[in-house]
Amino acid sequence: MPGPFDPLSSATAAAPPASDPSFSVYSAKVELDIDFLARSVRGVAEINVQPQSKNLPYIRLHCRQARIKRVTVEGREARWDHNDPHSHIYLSEKSTVHHHKVLRQKVEEDGGEVADENLWVFVPPRVKIKELDASSLDALSMLGDLTAGGSVFAPLKVVVHYDIKHFREGLHFAGLEEGDTRYPHIYTQNSQFTGSASCLFPCVDDASARYPWEISIRCPRTVGDVFRKAAPPLTNGISDHPSTNGALTNGLPNGIHDDGDVQMLDADVDNFGLSEEDKALEMSVVCSGDMTDDIVDPKDPSRKTVSFTCANAVLPQHIAIAVGPLEHVDLSDLRESDDDEMMGQAAIRVHGFCLPGRSDEVRNTCMALAKATDHFSKTYISYPFTSYKIVFVDDLVPEIAHAASLTLCSNSLLYPEDVLDPLFPVTRKLVHALAFQWMGINVIPKTSQDWWVIYALSHFMSDDFMEQLCGRNEHRFRMKQMADRVVELDVNRPSLQALGDFLDVDPSEIEFMELKAPLVMFILNQKIKRMAKMGVTKIIYKVLLQAKTGRLQNGAISTEDFIQIVDKYLESKPIPDFWRQWVYGAGCPHFYVTQRFNKKKSVIEFTVKQTQGDRSELESRAEDLDPKTFLKDLNEQKNGMSKKRPTRVFTGAMTVTVHEADGTPYDHIIPIHDAITKFDAPYNTKYTRLKRNRRQKERAAAAQGIDLNGDGELPDEIPLYCLGDVLDTEKEIQEWGFDEWTKEEEEQMANEQYEWIRVDADFEWICKINFNQLPWMLVAQLQQDPDVVAQAEALQNLSSLQPSKLVSTYLTRTVMDRRYFHGIRTLATEALAKCAIPRIDDIELNWVGLYHLEKIFQELFCLPGSHMVRSNDFSDRSQYLVQCAIPRAIARVREPGGKGLMRSKMWILDKLKFNDNSHNEFSDCHYVAALLAALAQQLGYKDTSTISFDFDEDEQDEIDFQRDALNEIERHRRLDEWIPSYQNIVTVTALQCQCLLMENNIIPRKMLDFLQYAKPGAAESVRLKAMECLIDLNMMRHPAILRYLIFTLAYDPSPYVREQLYYLIGRGLARIAIGDKKEEPSNQVFGGLIIEQDASTDSRAAMIERTQTLEGAIKALKTELGKNKVFEEQMRNALTSPIPSLKEWVRLLDICGLVFEPKTSLEVMLKLPLSWKVQNQGKGKMRFYRSMPYRQKPLSKIKQEQASLLQQKAAEKRRRPSLADEPNKHWKWQYPFVWAISFYDTQTAHPGSCVKAADTRPISKATRVTFPTAGITLL
Repeated sequence: MPGPFDPLSSATAAAPPASDPSFSVYSAKVELDIDFLARSVRGVAEINVQPQSKNLPYIRLHCRQARIKRVTVEGREARWDHNDPHSHIYLSEKSTVHHHKVLRQKVEEDGGEVADENLWVFVPPRVKIKELDASSLDALSMLGDLTAGGSVFAPLKVVVHYDIKHFREGLHFAGLEEGDTRYPHIYTQNSQFTGSASCLFPCVDDASARYPWEISIRCPRTVGDVFRKAAPPLTNGISDHPSTNGALTNGLPNGIHDDGDVQMLDADVDNFGLSEEDKALEMSVVCSGDMTDDIVDPKDPSRKTVSFTCANAVLPQHIAIAVGPLEHVDLSDLRESDDDEMMGQAAIRVHGFCLPGRSDEVRNTCMALAKATDHFSKTYISYPFTSYKIVFVDDLVPEIAHAASLTLCSNSLLYPEDVLDPLFPVTRKLVHALAFQWMGINVIPKTSQDWWVIYALSHFMSDDFMEQLCGRNEHRFRMKQMADRVVELDVNRPSLQALGDFLDVDPSEIEFMELKAPLVMFILNQKIKRMAKMGVTKIIYKVLLQAKTGRLQNGAISTEDFIQIVDKYLESKPIPDFWRQWVYGAGCPHFYVTQRFNKKKSVIEFTVKQTQGDRSELESRAEDLDPKTFLKDLNEQKNGMSKKRPTRVFTGAMTVTVHEADGTPYDHIIPIHDAITKFDAPYNTKYTRLKRNRRQKERAAAAQGIDLNGDGELPDEIPLYCLGDVLDTEKEIQEWGFDEWTKEEEEQMANEQYEWIRVDADFEWICKINFNQLPWMLVAQLQQDPDVVAQAEALQNLSSLQPSKLVSTYLTRTVMDRRYFHGIRTLATEALAKCAIPRIDDIELNWVGLYHLEKIFQELFCLPGSHMVRSNDFSDRSQYLVQCAIPRAIARVREPGGKGLMRSKMWILDKLKFNDNSHNEFSDCHYVAALLAALAQQLGYKDTSTISFDFDEDEQDEIDFQRDALNEIERHRRLDEWIPSYQNIVTVTALQCQCLLMENNIIPRKMLDFLQYAKPGAAESVRLKAMECLIDLNMMRHPAILRYLIFTLAYDPSPYVREQLYYLIGRGLARIAIGDKKEEPSNQVFGGLIIEQDASTDSRAAMIERTQTLEGAIKALKTELGKNKVFEEQMRNALTSPIPSLKEWVRLLDICGLVFEPKTSLEVMLKLPLSWKVQNQGKGKMRFYRSMPYRQKPLSKIKQEQASLLQQKAAEKRRRPSLADEPNKHWKWQYPFVWAISFYDTQTAHPGSCVKAADTRPISKATRVTFPTAGITLL
């Protein structure tokens, strides 16, 4: 095995040359014997390989962190060579953090998605490969894997005996740390990328090898048996001492609590503080496939063996295992009786598993899964497996891990029935996990660039079900929000297809693909439906059918395969521009649309201009680096993620709907082919507009008590349907302070030729549309268009208008009308905050937006005629969401100088003080958190000016309010410690409030306020928030904080905490690198006084480089931390930790690369050898011994070309043991190297003198070391 400083060529010097695969895997069988306390596994992997020819000299497998003990091929002992990538995760005694570049080069090929096979099994010469008769049954069963006319060979059975004594990845042990009060359980760490399975068992771990599996797991029978051991007690058992912070150990019942202090006198289970009930809990094994056996070991009743069979051919990374005291919840019982009768025997069994005490939460969280299973089976094809299992565990990264017939989920997704906020997002995630069984496990991507197909189709399946479950408005409104988000994010990004190569760079890449890919499928569905087709649902059915029938080879789909299926379905109506723009192209179009009515031609003249490629947009002012995305930007740059320019011209058809004067909508299709498109839409109405006049007449008639529906004035008109027609009586108008259209505006409205115009009415584009309409047209669209997307567009345009009483009036009516979708009402609530200003352009507004927000809350949630808040009632979810949105909107109300308005502060504080949830069946934790955040946002005002001529007359009131507000935040924080809220959200919000106030210098900065929550024992969400606050307050510069954060990053047992902390530390490093952005020193305004200051051009240029370019930020970071001894010491200590996975270890090296200059040399001191002497002792006896002086010259000079040959021979003779063999032992390198050496003083050498060597390490006695530059050989 080569060391970290060996030449790259030596890594494969002893291995056979790589060649094309000459076999395929027929089936695999794995037997695992799990030891919880030792956290080790003994295993046997039996792999049946199918040779493709008679000449098969070796078989290449993937195997990480395992110690191979024995390998047989067809029962005969086989020679093997194992190059474990985990053996590179170590530092020599003389290595420093400056060697990060060399260390990373040795492991980077193993840390990515594709890694070379590292276990070479040489087929023994006596094993002969037999060719089968093509007509035999055995041959016929294998013909499916061969091409037509190929020979059929008998499979070879490869058996690998191994053990894993130390796990870095692949299998996670939870609940076994000292002081950890959780139930002990383990689970596999599955990933959508290759490499995770080979960390647990040898296999062919690539993205295309699919084969059937048999899994056998031997484990303790009960929780008591987990801790029963014959060996001396280990130090990693469950402590019998209670947690240091019991209120925050776990907000929900998942812990083992001791019954008292017990002395550990022997190895009996009773000494671990377990109750008798806890000891008797049965250990359950859940695995991919179907259970075949559950047998208690006859020789050891404390252990059992559970066997599973997965008959479907699946990828190794899709084999998942979970072992623990899991409670079973039959989710099939939640299926409605009608659906149960309809599905009959075809109904799929759905099983839920969780740790003890959380079964009710599983039922509540997974309530929709049985219904979703039936929907997918009826809409598409039958479920590819026999049952579906979902298991909830701790510390899982990411939140959901997909496997064959099994999904591993984080316990953070569980929520009780009295919590409302997680309802929709969690249900959508779980439904998508179920859909992934069809499209993701059953059908896989052919290459990494085809991942977008999997994400697009699986999310379309889940969104289709969610639309049926939650309604069309919910679905379309979320699609509108997703489209706006994609337009915002899809800047300088690669195409959707090319993004698949970079999904492992940062989690945000997967998030973006999960955002854009479903939208692309949504607009494709809109386009197909316009062609009178069934839509994408039929296409998904065809994809699954082809995978089932074998037309999709190996069940793998490519982009070209999917396009071919779509084109065939469209029947000679291909859409090549669609794929070019949305799959192979990058960016989103920006349309600037104008219209003009040509009365002479009786047409509406449209001009559509695309601006996404304009120089003005591409050369916009550079933005400052964002600390939250600093690591992502660095990783993208390092991995060569190119920034692709947006497509210059998007082409296609766009639907424009004109609602003409008589209220009739007319659709017009505008073909867009160029950057500027002009189109004339014919005008159809031949008489003046009537609708708004009728509205005014109805209002006047209602005021006079005249019924227009009887013999009224407008008998020939169609009855008007209109939302937002509330609060329109004269009394209500005066009470609410509403404003109405002026006579001039009404006359102008009467002369308009149409009510309103919608661009892209069919929602077939992911785009930004700039289309200015008059205010009354926007109001008409908001009130009269039934499409929730049209209403959202109208609200967005209304909120962008100049604030006025009229705008506030219609926004208020929108909030008050319960017929609107709740998303529209909350959008209107947020828009009202923009109207909460005192004046604009000498027009007095008198905080009208704030008054309307207060009035809305009083009308909906207070006692009649009073400002006293009613007891909470969240039974109406729409009203609950509005109730939470109003405090968030009021929190944004500010004085012109940016300071929080006292009126708003007192309003929020009163609602927090008098909040009453005693008669509410639902929890108010999220509502209280919203009030706390709003209160801190109002308090958190940072006065950036250094000179002020404004004197606050109410300074004492401000001090009193600040004291009351801080006391209220502290009261809720302490209350949450005694009565924990859902996921301790109140404590998390209170910590965020404290951080915001400290950041704005409202209260003094105190590290201890956060350190008490950052230590182990607190809930994970609280710990991470506390550490996030420390980093946001720039406390990473403090040596003690820096030590603790780096130590936690390297040694915390939870992979979830390590994962999140890595990105938090990246944010902290970004803050140090970017520095504190100071205000421009020139032309600052203070109370109307302009103070001019001169600034150095060089300093301003340096600040711009530091804050706007990655190169400048990295340069500044090296200056700030490059000589920080504390950071250097802690990073080196982190690199020696036995806990981080291979990927995490590479991340640590990346952090070192940001701060420390790389070095490619390692200085070591070598003793010069003594000279050999011989003494003739007579009678044929010769005595050889070493004595002075030291040798300083080689015996013979070795030529430069001989060095590599000697090095290869030395490497073939031995193999350095892996760190996985003995993790606690510090191994030294024992491999040769071509040394570069220089003498200190060769002329005055004396006994004990040394030489200085570069790029060296300790060497073994038997190693020949050559020094070509000095012509020296040491033996």
